[in-house]
Amino acid sequence: MVVTIAKSITVEEYLAQEEVAQEKNELIRGEMIQMVGASANHNLLTGKLHARLLLALEDYDYTVFMSDMKLCPPHFQNYFYPDVMVINGEPCFTNAKQTTVTNPCLIAEILSVSTEGFDKNQKFTFYRMIPELQEYLLIDQCAYRVELYRKIGDRQWLLTELIGEEEVFTLESVPVQITLADLYK
Repeated sequence: MVVTIAKSITVEEYLAQEEVAQEKNELIRGEMIQMVGASANHNLLTGKLHARLLLALEDYDYTVFMSDMKLCPPHFQNYFYPDVMVINGEPCFTNAKQTTVTNPCLIAEILSVSTEGFDKNQKFTFYRMIPELQEYLLIDQCAYRVELYRKIGDRQWLLTELIGEEEVFTLESVPVQITLADLYK
């Protein structure tokens, strides 16, 4: 997604506006950032990853969400719309309307030129604060390239970079294995 103009706002104002908004907005450190215009590749990769995870996990105790579910990591009161999230067990919602979760074990973002640095750095800084998070998947939308960050200890993450359509990534947070050839098909 492409990030546009930021505007200062309180959490309460943000949540009230999101209930009636036509477009998605993230809230980061009190700045509301409008999300606009995902490319065709971005949408296709998001859909394919979501579908593969959803089908692979349908007989297990996991919930798979796509980009319309908000995420609120602990502390700081920030709100994000990850491309794909998986929750092990019951989702923890922040409200009765079930529009925001707090406990994914896996988060995936499809990278674009305009968001790659933000997704790898600032967003990941907030995501790492989620106690349940075990893996963070970054998927290049223009090349056979996936970066898989796996939690290996308290404040320790291991990066595995997969390049080329013959590569396969095996997730540990969920019982799923996906080839890059299938993902990018």
